[in-house]
Amino acid sequence: MKVVLLGYMGCGKSVIGAFLAEKLQVPFYDLDHEIEKLTQNSISELFQTKGEIYFRKKENEVLKTILDQKETFVLSLGGGTPCYYNNHELLQQDDVTSFYLKASVANLVARLSSETAKRPILSGFNAAELTDFINKHLFDRSFYYHQVQHVIHVDDKSIAKISDEIIEKLA
Repeated sequence: MKVVLLGYMGCGKSVIGAFLAEKLQVPFYDLDHEIEKLTQNSISELFQTKGEIYFRKKENEVLKTILDQKETFVLSLGGGTPCYYNNHELLQQDDVTSFYLKASVANLVARLSSETAKRPILSGFNAAELTDFINKHLFDRSFYYHQVQHVIHVDDKSIAKISDEIIEKLA
């Protein structure tokens, strides 16, 4: 069983993934962290020095490597991962169960507005601009995000509640 979490930045993929993996007693992988380990660079450094095309190619390579493993695990993807190199098709494999952690725009704006220093792509946005940016991204990515087997709404839910909902769908 391979559990893959996807969704927009700030929806809780990494936190929920780590919690879920611990609860299931299986390894947890964060795709961005695995890319950083492999390349010895932060994601923002990769974007700045090598560009987005290089990053997306590496992202696809690392995703394939992780999904090729035989072991059970939980994997959180980067927000844009499903949208490039037909990565969404990799999530259609028989041994993969995929979940879109869907958060409202208002919730994402609230979470991300305090994280602009950690997320260079968001730097300099005021609340209205951030709302517009997220709305556009969600519109552009909607097709890819909805290729999953399960959609989990995360607004106003605890990490434990979301994890329990995922586990129920796995049964």
